This record gives sequence, structure tokens and C-alpha cells, in this order.
Amino acid sequence: MADQAPATAPRILVLGDSLSFHGPDSGHPADEPRLWPNVCARELGGRAVLFAGFGWTARDAWWALIGDPQLWAELHRADVVVLAVGSMDTLPSPLPTYLRTGLRYLRPDGLRRFARGAYRRAQPALARLTRGRPAVLPSRLTVRYLDTAVGALRVLRSDLPIVGWLPSVHRSADYGRVHGERAATAARLDAWAERTDVPMLDVAAVVGEHVLGGHGNPDGMHWGWEGHAAVGHAMAERIAAILPGVAAAPVVGGEARGT
Repeated sequence: MADQAPATAPRILVLGDSLSFHGPDSGHPADEPRLWPNVCARELGGRAVLFAGFGWTARDAWWALIGDPQLWAELHRADVVVLAVGSMDTLPSPLPTYLRTGLRYLRPDGLRRFARGAYRRAQPALARLTRGRPAVLPSRLTVRYLDTAVGALRVLRSDLPIVGWLPSVHRSADYGRVHGERAATAARLDAWAERTDVPMLDVAAVVGEHVLGGHGNPDGMHWGWEGHAAVGHAMAERIAAILPGVAAAPVVGGEARGT
């Protein structure tokens, strides 16, 4: 890091899920200034570039890294990469992922609507019955995909700082308010981060009270603007600690954790 040029106006490349673009009411365009990546970028005097999707897991982030040529172009310009995935990996998934995601392909339309509606009605009870297991992505696979992504990024650009985060929390009725796999995934990610020297932000420590206290989106999962502001400030502080030539205001609403 000592020979890296100071990034006085850093370009922050974020790979995320809907927590990176969904606000208190709905999803928003990536340039919405109240979203946490943009809050973070302003704190650092730079710009955020977001690649994200609804329900993205660590596997989807890896697929984007190897399959999106626009992302490849951004990798040449990025000053830091934030792997803001892992939260959706921990959600209960009573149906195997390939079946659950395959519902969208059912035809005719009436059958698809019926099947998706039936699953959404059954999902909360099934999540409670199975205590949140299995999750969307097993914790070992979350670690594997993130590890593969970090390895590839370091081959491409050995001097590129990379930051990750630990899974968020939820109180979503759609998932029976169950989150049985979060702790195991967070523990595995903590151990992986220490082993690979990837600084992590404990998102739950920053936004947990906001979410569990019912101050975020009514869906019980996504954040209000106060939550986005807190995570943006915390991530800015986390990045400033490893990126030469930048500084951030003190973290608001939580604390950052390093490994």
C-alpha cells in the first residue's frame, strides 16, 4: 500500500444486493444521493459506481465479476472495491434456489402467478418450521465465492483495496421473522476475513437497531434513509482507514470492525 498513489477523489466500486439501492419505500436509481454508496462517496470526496440486483448473493457478485464487461471496464478505474453482499445468502429458503428462482419462468402467466403467490403465502410458515434452514446460500459457499472473487481481483490488480461486510439483520414477516443462518455465516466470514486480510464492516452493529426497531422499510428488511446514512458514514470510515490520501467524518450510528 505504501507505493500506491493517494486517491484524493476515490472511485468506489460496489457489488451489492438490494440493500444498496432499496430505500424506505421502493428501489431507487443508483444515483439517488441518499443511498449508502453515495453517502459513503460524498464522505470521501469521491464517486460510487454500483453493480447490484434484487436478491444478489456472493454467487451473483462473482457471476457479475466474470460476466459483465461494463464491470470489467470499471475495475480499471476503481480505487477500492466493496463486496456488499452476503445478507441475502442468509435468508430462509424452504425451496431449493433453482426451484424458487425458476418460478418466474413458468408459463402460462396464470400458472406462474398462482405458483409464486402460493409460495409467498407458504414461505413464512415454512421458514418458522425449518428454523430458517436451509438458507438461500450455505455459508461455506458464501465464503467460497467471496474468496474466489478476492483472489481474482488480486490477480488483476494486486494493489486494489477490497472491503467486505458481515450480513445485515431483518424482521421480515415474509420470512417468518426467522434468521437462523445469519450467525453461522457471520462467523465464517469473520474467520475468512482475518485469514485473507479483507477489512469488514459489521453492518448489523451499525443498522441493527434501525431495522429491528421498525424504523426502516415496512418490509422489515430494507433500510430507511437514516439507516443508509449510518451505513454510508461507517463504510466511509472503514475505507478511509485503508485508502491513502482520503479522510472521512466520524461514523454515525454504529461502529466499524476491522480484521
